[in-house]
Amino acid sequence: MTKGISFTRIWSDDDLIELRIVVANEGSSFSNTVYASQRGLQHLAEELSLFRDHIHAGVKDIRLGEFGPEYANGAFHARLHFRSPGKLYVSTHQQSEFSDFSVTQVASEARMFLTSEPVLLDNFLAHFLSLVSGAAENASLECI
Repeated sequence: MTKGISFTRIWSDDDLIELRIVVANEGSSFSNTVYASQRGLQHLAEELSLFRDHIHAGVKDIRLGEFGPEYANGAFHARLHFRSPGKLYVSTHQQSEFSDFSVTQVASEARMFLTSEPVLLDNFLAHFLSLVSGAAENASLECI
């Protein structure tokens, strides 16, 4: 199993994109789908381009979709943290879409903790920019 976070375009139009997000560490993986605005993803790509230079204690949150039963599809939150030069710590929280279960509605959830490196973030950013522009169908942040 390859450690990292992958984003794959499932569907899109001029305003909205549906992404499948898979987070995997050495022993587990979790997959969910989220909706995001095209404009929001472009803004995220710009913010990540700035963040990549903050290798001395930079922190960046990525939020896609929304948590809770009131929203369609699932949610994804990742915190990227350069705690020490040369290491990028990534914590994730994912939630699937809610569905009926017995007498209530439930969603599956996962939290994972990964480590990456600045050069791997640079590689991801190049692929993410292609995903956002429509030139690519997926982008992955490789982790170590």
